[in-house]
Amino acid sequence: QVQLVESGGGLVQAGGSLRLSCAASGRTFSTYAMGWFRQAPGKEREFVAFISWSGGRTVYADSLKGRFTISRDNAKNTVYLQMISLKPEDTAVYYCAAAARRATTTQASGYDYWGQGTQVTVSS
Repeated sequence: QVQLVESGGGLVQAGGSLRLSCAASGRTFSTYAMGWFRQAPGKEREFVAFISWSGGRTVYADSLKGRFTISRDNAKNTVYLQMISLKPEDTAVYYCAAAARRATTTQASGYDYWGQGTQVTVSS
């Protein structure tokens, strides 16, 4: 069982930056692949980024490459999402998720545990 708690969301102006954190409970965090997803009002949840259990492999949504960076610190049981050059269309609730399988997955169905989400609002 893994519990995930996101933090770091908030209101930021376009062009600004935010770093989201996702703290995980449990001693097996380092065995899970992690992902970030987001969901804007009236839209489906979409994949943002993936990081393997070791941090050695990362995958991003094509539209976000170069602006978003996922990382993890297994000693702190935490995964991060650094976001720069934010745009109003980045406004959404951002969720972190943990996947027991080690294969790269960009599908929400591939994840076993989810956090409650943190709101990111980018003003124009």
